[in-house]
Parts: sequence; C-alpha cells; structure tokens
Amino acid sequence: MIAPDLALHATGIAAGYGDARILHGVDIKVIQGTIVTIMGPNGSGKSTLLKTIVGLVRHLAGTTLIRGRDGQPVDITRSKPYGLAALGLSYVPQTANVFADMSVLENLQLGGLPLGGGGALFQQRLATVLELFPVVSGRLASRAGTLSGGQRQMLAMARALITDPVLLLLDEPSAGVQPDFVDQIFSKIREFSQLGLSVLIVEQKARQSLAFSDYAYVLEMGRNRFEGTGRELLHDPAIIDLYLGAGRKPAATRTEAQDVRILP
Repeated sequence: MIAPDLALHATGIAAGYGDARILHGVDIKVIQGTIVTIMGPNGSGKSTLLKTIVGLVRHLAGTTLIRGRDGQPVDITRSKPYGLAALGLSYVPQTANVFADMSVLENLQLGGLPLGGGGALFQQRLATVLELFPVVSGRLASRAGTLSGGQRQMLAMARALITDPVLLLLDEPSAGVQPDFVDQIFSKIREFSQLGLSVLIVEQKARQSLAFSDYAYVLEMGRNRFEGTGRELLHDPAIIDLYLGAGRKPAATRTEAQDVRILP
C-alpha cells in the first residue's frame, strides 16, 4: 500500500544494464504537491532510477507505487512506459525529448494522444499549457529542431503537461540549456508545484534545485546516502563539501549537521 499523502513510493529498487547492477535497493518518497530532488555524483544512478520508475529499465527488485488520477494506489513496477500517461504520470528525459522534424504544435498533439487526439479536451489542455509556456505558444508552426536548447526543454515540459498529470518526472531539465533559460525553467517547476503537481527531479545544478525543493535524496554508488529537506541539505557543511563544493571528501568523515538523515 501507499500512504495517503504520497504521490510516489519506490522501495528497494534494484536495476541495471546487462550484467552491470546500478541501483542497490533505493527508497524514494514524493509527498503529493511537493518537489523532490535526487542528486549525487555522476554514475550514482540518478537517471537510472527515473528510467526504472517509468519502465524504460526493468526492476530487478523492489516495487514502485503511485497514486493514480482517481486517488487509488497503482503498482507500476511492471507497467509499460506508454501506459503511464493514462495513470497520471509524465516523464521528460534528459536528451532527445522533442521530435525535431515535427512542428511545435505537432509535438504537443503527439503528447495529447492519450486524450483522444485533437478533440475538445485536447484543445482545452492546449490552451492551458500555452498560457503556462508563452515561449512555446509563439512558435507553434516552427520545426522543433529550430528551437534553442531552453525552448526545446520548455516544449518538452509543455508536452508532458498536456495530459494534466498528477506526477511529473524531470531528468536534468537544465542540461544543455543556456544560463539565461535555466532560471526560467526552475521558475516553471516551482509554478507546477504551486498548481498542485507533484514533481520528482534529477538535477546536476544541485544548489539551485535544493533551493526550491521540499525534500531531497542524495544517491551514491546506487544507494541512498543522505536525505533531508532541501534547506537542510543546502546548508549542511558536509553536503557542501561532498557535493556542492569544489572538492570531495570521503563520506565516512561526515560528522556535522546531524539534522540531515544519514543512511547506512
């Protein structure tokens, strides 16, 4: 079962590629209406965790439960990626997240297929999404491949919201985006949360992401290492030394900021 306040509860997640095991029993919770960040060094399994949740990588162990549109718990451990939109989950991958040879409008229409194509419900959702993303609304006839990196990311998020999800997973939304667009993207993510959407985000720009996150997890070598509120982790001296500062020290030296939960 999933607790009444949770949008997602992943427990004991193990996954990998071929013979390489990447995740070793990871646990993640997302409370409804909150933003949760997953951070950690390169190779810690952050993106693999998102791909496992949405079924692009097979669960080798563990379970993933979400709260569906009707408020009932749904076990998506064995679900196929193409069936998740109907359950209320949308996912934006880090790369190749738009169809470059299609127009902006065609990308949005493709995202609206679970709504039954171009009917009244799609038109209603399109109007809502375009109001959220004015940079997209002004380029509907443009080929998506002509957009800047930041504009493509905005389009990818807009397409993910067409189905009016209850849970949004974002993998490195700032990757390949020019600096002046990064703040806009993070502002949009905060806006999503204010509208009641639950957001799980993997992000390398950890300082900026922690600043607006309600909770955060730090993965290391495919395992939970630290967790706490965004504010706790952002101001924790050990987290700064290990993940936010210029250098790294062995995790075993951590002795400060005991409010942050350290996992064995």
